[in-house]
Amino acid sequence: MQSRPKGEFPASKPQIFLAPPDRIGVRILFDESTIQRLRNVPGSRWESQKRYWSFPRTRDALEKLLAALRIDWHQLDREVAIALELIKSAPTPPQRIPPPHPSVSSDLEALRRELRIRNYSPKTAKSYGSCVRTFVKYIAPRHPRDLADDEIREVFSRMLDSSQRSSAGLNQLINALRFLYVEVYRRPLKLGILKRPKAEKKLPVVLSPEEVVRLLSSATNLKHKTILMLIYSGGLRLGEAVRVRVSDLDSDRMMIHVRGGKGKKDRYTLLSVELLRLVREYYRAYRPTEYLFPGAEGRGHISERAVESIFDRALAAASIRKPATVHTLRHSFATHLLEHGTDLRYIQALLGHSSSKTTEIYTHISTRDLGKIVNPLDEALRRTKNK
Repeated sequence: MQSRPKGEFPASKPQIFLAPPDRIGVRILFDESTIQRLRNVPGSRWESQKRYWSFPRTRDALEKLLAALRIDWHQLDREVAIALELIKSAPTPPQRIPPPHPSVSSDLEALRRELRIRNYSPKTAKSYGSCVRTFVKYIAPRHPRDLADDEIREVFSRMLDSSQRSSAGLNQLINALRFLYVEVYRRPLKLGILKRPKAEKKLPVVLSPEEVVRLLSSATNLKHKTILMLIYSGGLRLGEAVRVRVSDLDSDRMMIHVRGGKGKKDRYTLLSVELLRLVREYYRAYRPTEYLFPGAEGRGHISERAVESIFDRALAAASIRKPATVHTLRHSFATHLLEHGTDLRYIQALLGHSSSKTTEIYTHISTRDLGKIVNPLDEALRRTKNK
């Protein structure tokens, strides 16, 4: 096989070659079953202009490709095998990564400034900055302004093939690039040129009420137990919990005032009777003044990373094997409310969701209605015993 096959029509055997810029190319005679198997290889793409299939240039993609073609890697051309590190070649000097264009740093500062002006959250600004820096390094030494729309699409496609990011991370990369070109460079950028990856539909991990009690009981430190109980009993996000102030607890109305939540939105959520008792005990011991949970040496508020460590230690001490995070307490709060018959609209308000569709995910994990279904195995065994 030639590494760059000549002619437009494929030979009787599959032709596997190195396709620019960093893909594996395949030409085959038309065969519907083979083509269907090629389509199932992750990252497969039909290059209509050049009339061949292409795949990510990775070991995993190659293994799936060879399985689809039902051939052995020993049949590969030597140049292809060397490029895919299947066999050794003469050592080559390491490639020097070109530095970014010198004027990009001022553009990154303009990006940060524009995000501040538009009142984006510090977390979003940090994420957008990181995405743009990754993009800039990828196209170095070219400047982002110099790329045409089709070049942006091609670069994003290559990043998509080589990226280990989740669909949410890739969508954030698109949002960051759109902000850079439209809001900073004042240049129209059609979002259609960047195909958004299909969102992953994963159900959240949820702890049972018994597991929540075990988790809270395993936190022996008064401060640690109080903050974990606050997150669960109010359905708070981690960033909201660390920023709760002493004045945000309304014991008369039994409410917690959540200020500046996601999307810069305020809301009220529930204040548990048991939590209020614990908070009063905690207050007498620690005497916080501004933030309910101050940081080291009383400066600012406790860090999110510190709370994550508290949660991880409590999870291990409670011998809970589920892949839970601090955010699992919020998911558990919503699911348990739903299972106790709380209307979905009230849960939406307590969580601060803009759309009811976001809250509806908890209907898929609640056992309130599913628990009423009799498992057919149990029913079959019951009938057998009664005979």
